[in-house]
Amino acid sequence: MNMNMKVRLSALMFLEFFIWGAWFVTMATYLFDGLGFEGASVGAAYSTTAWAAIIAPFFVGMIADKFFNAEKVLFVTHLLGAGVMWYASSVTDPTTFFWVLLAYAVCYMPTIALVNTVAFSQMENVEKEFPGIRVWGTIGWIVAGLFITFLLNGMVEGNVEATAIPMKMAAAASLILAIYSCTLPKTAPPKSGEQVTISDILGLDALKLMKNRSFAIFVISSLLICIPLSFYYALANPFLNSFEWGNVAAKMSLGQASEVLFMLVIPFFFARLGVKKMLLIGMLAWVGRYLLFAFGGTEMMGLTLYGGILLHGICYDFFFVTGMIYVDNKAPKEIRASAQGFIAMVTYGIGMVIGSNIAGQVSAKYTSESGAVDWQSIWLIPGAMAFVVVIGFALLFKEKESESVSSE
Repeated sequence: MNMNMKVRLSALMFLEFFIWGAWFVTMATYLFDGLGFEGASVGAAYSTTAWAAIIAPFFVGMIADKFFNAEKVLFVTHLLGAGVMWYASSVTDPTTFFWVLLAYAVCYMPTIALVNTVAFSQMENVEKEFPGIRVWGTIGWIVAGLFITFLLNGMVEGNVEATAIPMKMAAAASLILAIYSCTLPKTAPPKSGEQVTISDILGLDALKLMKNRSFAIFVISSLLICIPLSFYYALANPFLNSFEWGNVAAKMSLGQASEVLFMLVIPFFFARLGVKKMLLIGMLAWVGRYLLFAFGGTEMMGLTLYGGILLHGICYDFFFVTGMIYVDNKAPKEIRASAQGFIAMVTYGIGMVIGSNIAGQVSAKYTSESGAVDWQSIWLIPGAMAFVVVIGFALLFKEKESESVSSE
């Protein structure tokens, strides 16, 4: 792949994840402080991407994979997404907001797989070339946070994170990416003319692997750990803003910076620790993050908040990236793609839907009528959940047994 194509694909990844980072991180603060939504409504809003992650395989599998070029679908979905997100920024009713945001998420979530499809089609060696391209997506997420803090904050009085401006920024970026999609290389549908079944779309062939005890424990643990981790995505930004810490969006982007760092060291640790220890470290990092948020003393608050944010690299990479590698290594080649699709639906879909709604309910329970929030109690609940998953996984998952995974 020549340098020109690398730059074009890197720009694609940058814009794709800039859009998500622009609205997703700060939305809770806007809903709580800007619109006065209750916790349950905020949790429901954050569940939209998870619902869309469940719906997305149908969209990609039945439309993009069979009938239309990927770059054309990217153009349409991001163009529609720009309009829907702009409209969502003006909605003030909780129920209407949920449905409008769900419509946006259904437009956006399939594009994550589509940008990968476009990138893969241009690569000669995916394992070597893709990481260097994909990292620009993480950089895009980071830049979105910096953009909100250091540029948008100067446009309004008070905290821009409590306004709809970041959502409008996401809509504008989505329009830019729609236009940019027209310049991307033609990427024909990979399964044109083939019959695609519901089993193919949902990755249900991977259910055959569940007869292996350790693989089943891995899948169940992945589902369960996504419930407490949803608390971070839904509540971290308003929690950090409650301290009047300042520049919260930019500071939270340090989590993605640590993600880049730990991504680079995964091969080193994987070879020395093995899959079980890597997964346990990732899950324990979630416990540690929530303890830092719950018990950070006032005098040390800055350090504990930074610590909780910087743990994101371990939280995400050591569990999710290691999990992807585990699935790729253990699933037979003929159902490898189905297995990855299945675990994505279980985690980013079902797990996040449950977790986002529970986070909203817990937030509402520990928010008084005067608006005071008992953050310590809120963070202890996902911390306890994650700890239970850690104990269960440590006792039940057998690494040697996991080597015998088969589709037979």
